[in-house]
Amino acid sequence: MKRSPCIPPLLDVRNLRTWFPVRGGLIRRAVGQVRAVDDVSFTVGEGEVLGLAGESGSGKTTIGRSVLRLVEPTAGQILFRGRDIAAMSRGDLRAMRKEAQIVFQDPFGALNPRMTVEQILMEPLILQRSVSFEQRGARIGELLDLVALDSSYLKRRPHELSGGQRQRIVIARALAPEPRFIVADEPVSALDVSIQAQIIALLNDLRGRLGLSLLFISHDLAVMEYLSDRIAVMYLGRIMEIGPASAICNAPRHPYTQALISAVPRARPGVGRSRIILKGDLPNPIAPPSGCVFRTRCHVAMPSCADVAPDPVEVAPGHFSTCLRNHPGEAVA
Repeated sequence: MKRSPCIPPLLDVRNLRTWFPVRGGLIRRAVGQVRAVDDVSFTVGEGEVLGLAGESGSGKTTIGRSVLRLVEPTAGQILFRGRDIAAMSRGDLRAMRKEAQIVFQDPFGALNPRMTVEQILMEPLILQRSVSFEQRGARIGELLDLVALDSSYLKRRPHELSGGQRQRIVIARALAPEPRFIVADEPVSALDVSIQAQIIALLNDLRGRLGLSLLFISHDLAVMEYLSDRIAVMYLGRIMEIGPASAICNAPRHPYTQALISAVPRARPGVGRSRIILKGDLPNPIAPPSGCVFRTRCHVAMPSCADVAPDPVEVAPGHFSTCLRNHPGEAVA
């Protein structure tokens, strides 16, 4: 993908691979590798929201954890403010994590059930040494205000909160060290639809107020279109298409993106694209298909798709697709 020579991105991921060994037998010998993330490149600019879309098992969550080194990448570079996090010492990594935080999918599982809200929000302030002892109480008040909660919640424990309130506390905890970048890993998938809308609106408001950059991971393209500046669509560990959110949602160029978009409910039933049903199941990530990894489920696959793993090609300004049909001069018969 093209990178601006003038404005360096906040996060620059280059040829990232994160593979996990599969072990079997009595001595637990490695018998293969799960290619969870396989040669992925993208950037996230200052103040930008990049949506990461795809089915379950596409590698979205592994990317989110890899860029924060919560799991160790197998290969590639992850540059945060120009520094490769793979080469960071423990002290440098701790400093980096003041600027880069994560919001997990399950708010109940992300919170210690024995701790009060006050203790939950105090913990990162102590660990990251973000503010002085005297300032901690005021900072906790600021964090609650940022997520539209008040001091009456301070003595409550997670089981005394609703799902939406728990996710607000998770977000407040992530904001405690004043980060510039947040990985939001399916932050609304465990919530009711009405609460989802509130949390998405909150993230959008925080993004504007605090100048945050987000890697927003979701399988819901309708939600992603509202929040994201750009969207990257993943399949079996690889990016199939990436571009401006409006282009991805209204003029998708890759057959996989077209299938996902066709399943999004539209405001006017009966108007728009016909539904594209994906055939078969997601292939085995231990032994992905040759050539284009999507070809076994693609409704417009060509014989050449089995032989060529296509590179991304720019189909419109800032809009890239890996489909062979988008490559200049490629036969479409």
